[in-house]
Amino acid sequence: MKRFAVTSQNYRTITPHAGKTRRFLIYDAGPETDPKLVDKLDLPKDQCLHEWGNKDGHPIFEMDVVIAGTCGVNFVQKLGNRGVEAIPTPETDPETAIRKYFASTLPVDEVHDHHC
Repeated sequence: MKRFAVTSQNYRTITPHAGKTRRFLIYDAGPETDPKLVDKLDLPKDQCLHEWGNKDGHPIFEMDVVIAGTCGVNFVQKLGNRGVEAIPTPETDPETAIRKYFASTLPVDEVHDHHC
């Protein structure tokens, strides 16, 4: 069983800009189980990962996988250093994305090199 955070500013679809996202759908899922929505995060502005920096204790650091519409190199590295896999995808449906993740059919976009 894995814990997924899906970027979703509207709580319906996968949305872009993972580092600045404050709303996440949290799912538990496994290869043989359907994704189960277990929580919705609505973080304060200072808790978006772009603002958080490298401090410990962010709730997204407890996830196994983050699925996002888009994400940058720094986002992927920051999560990877915490053992969290970050995947940018053009897929817009959260549960479909999780199912495709386990089937190894999730389309993956390029990670962007953002300079802020």
